[in-house]
Amino acid sequence: MELTGFHHLTAVSSQIRENYRFYTDVMGLRLVKRSVNQDDVSAYHLFYSGDRRGAPGNDLTFFDWDLPAEQRGTHSIVRTGLRVSGQAALAWWADWLTTHGVRHSGVTEVDGRAAIWLEDPEGQRLALVDDGGAGDPHVAWERSPVPAAYQVRGQGPIYISVPSLRGTEEVLTAVMNLRKVRTYAHPESPGDTVHVFQMGTTGPQAELHVVVQPDLPPAQLGAGGVHHVAFRTPTYEEYEAWIQRVRSFRLPNSGPVDRYWFRSLYFREPNGILFEIATDEPGFAVDEDPDALGERVVLPPFLEPRREEIVSRLKPLD
Repeated sequence: MELTGFHHLTAVSSQIRENYRFYTDVMGLRLVKRSVNQDDVSAYHLFYSGDRRGAPGNDLTFFDWDLPAEQRGTHSIVRTGLRVSGQAALAWWADWLTTHGVRHSGVTEVDGRAAIWLEDPEGQRLALVDDGGAGDPHVAWERSPVPAAYQVRGQGPIYISVPSLRGTEEVLTAVMNLRKVRTYAHPESPGDTVHVFQMGTTGPQAELHVVVQPDLPPAQLGAGGVHHVAFRTPTYEEYEAWIQRVRSFRLPNSGPVDRYWFRSLYFREPNGILFEIATDEPGFAVDEDPDALGERVVLPPFLEPRREEIVSRLKPLD
């Protein structure tokens, strides 16, 4: 039983209208689900995707929380990889980001791959990474301002920071069946080592990069920070097996959670970072026309009776 890559990553924005403009107009992503945080219905939960279908492995999501800026540190998810294909794509992105006033590293090399490191307007740390064509087939979003050949093809690698590797490595390898495949020096702090853990498939879409930084203070979640990362499991059957596996190791966990568009299991690794295992099925088209994804506020069935109350409190995005 193996996880197949990343399902989605969920971050925090305190400027959700500006967030919407940046990720659609600059990053060229499609808003594939316009909903609310199911545990805090006063806040949007927006799902952006580099794939027009919002297929798992492509989804970058944001909670709309009025929080001060993240205090950076360890015990946290520190950078989100967004995959593109080829040097020509990265050269195009370097020009595009400069034109739109986005500070970035230019095309550089990280862990043997060409990449651009950048931040969104709230300080969310991103990386555009040449994936060499790896990962699931990408279905371009025809209304994206980014040409189809250069569009974001999905997520990965994801970078996390921990003060000590030992407990995290045990959970990744013994519980989650990831394999440790290599190490490299962190490009911004060469004294820190990054340990690369691989899921079932090869390529950046299935790599978790763990940087060990014992001298940093713990991060404090805020705008520009990341709430959790979700790993993919394809079916309900395997999802149920993962629930039993996590329980067998006596890891505190959420138990089964039905998010309607996928089913989830949440737990924290030993350094406190929130992990989720989420199903590929049924997907975002279960309650919307695929051609109209993200155009209206969609609620899971248990929240529909409160639609008028919930929607009246949300900020306009457009």
